[in-house]
Amino acid sequence: MKARIKWVEQATFLGETESGHAVVMDGPPDHGGRNLGPRPMEMLLLGMGGCTSFDVVSILKKARQPIRDCVAEITAERADTDPKVFTRIHVHFIVTGQDLKEAQVKRAVELSAEKYCSASIMLGKVAEITHDYEIVAG
Repeated sequence: MKARIKWVEQATFLGETESGHAVVMDGPPDHGGRNLGPRPMEMLLLGMGGCTSFDVVSILKKARQPIRDCVAEITAERADTDPKVFTRIHVHFIVTGQDLKEAQVKRAVELSAEKYCSASIMLGKVAEITHDYEIVAG
């Protein structure tokens, strides 16, 4: 896997992926940015959220669960001093579907957290990561 990050100006960078996608990252105005995109540390949370959400949806589909929607709400805390690594991350899944089995949703979240989500397992080496879920009928 490869990525390329190009400095554009001030605190703005363009991240390009090997698969041909690009995203603008920028800093806040008090750090010379213009707030044109997410911060790099926010990108880490988005990447982890995307990774674990992909797992949960895939596992539930393979279990033939009638999933209609999946939202992962992530809250994180960082250290106060440099390097300001993540110290705690919590992922709250909101899974929507008609007659979803709670045991299957619980299993999907656990499998992602413990076995499949490379991003959360990697970040779990430095941060305490917790998960919970709610099921919405619909």
